[in-house]
Amino acid sequence: MSEAAEFIDFTLQREATEERAPAGRDPGVGLRYYGASVGAVRGTVRDAGRKFRPLSHDQVTALSSELWTRPVFELRLAAVVLLQSNQRLLRHSDLTRIEGFLRDARTAALVDPLAVDVVGPLIHGLTDQSRARAESILDRWAGEPDPWLRRAAVLAPLRAVRGASIDADRVVRRTRAAAANDDSDLVREAVAVLRTELAKIDPGRAPSL
Repeated sequence: MSEAAEFIDFTLQREATEERAPAGRDPGVGLRYYGASVGAVRGTVRDAGRKFRPLSHDQVTALSSELWTRPVFELRLAAVVLLQSNQRLLRHSDLTRIEGFLRDARTAALVDPLAVDVVGPLIHGLTDQSRARAESILDRWAGEPDPWLRRAAVLAPLRAVRGASIDADRVVRRTRAAAANDDSDLVREAVAVLRTELAKIDPGRAPSL
């Protein structure tokens, strides 16, 4: 492991408690749990950023992949927090890496922050052709068989919806595609969340989802 990854791993193991670890386990996800709190994960990533700064784009993405490779929930959450904290460095080409994370995550505790706090702001900050290519990737996710990718496609624009700075037509079309003939609670739940937020800014569109 790199020095930065070792620092994060060691610190999170030190922050863990036996009482918290069993409560966080999800048998269907197939991950180990150290038992560190979300606050500890965020604090550790913040400390790592200070200790090893400045981190370049390539260092951030490489470290996120290194953390994700270990099948430990807290390390994967640290990868998500790392991307959140360095969102300004990310590019549309990083969506390929993030798509791999989403396919592998299999829990809303990782998929939702990746979608809402990484993918959405990343795309919202792009312009011109990079923005168009990124939006087309979300459109593709909406038609994927994997319900976690469809959930991510629905939730990604959530922050932009709350800020009333979206292409509502495209969001509605994409959400309909993600939910078409779908019996997945994962997608239905995401659509319900988006419908509630969309109704606050455009009540006429929300019922059509």
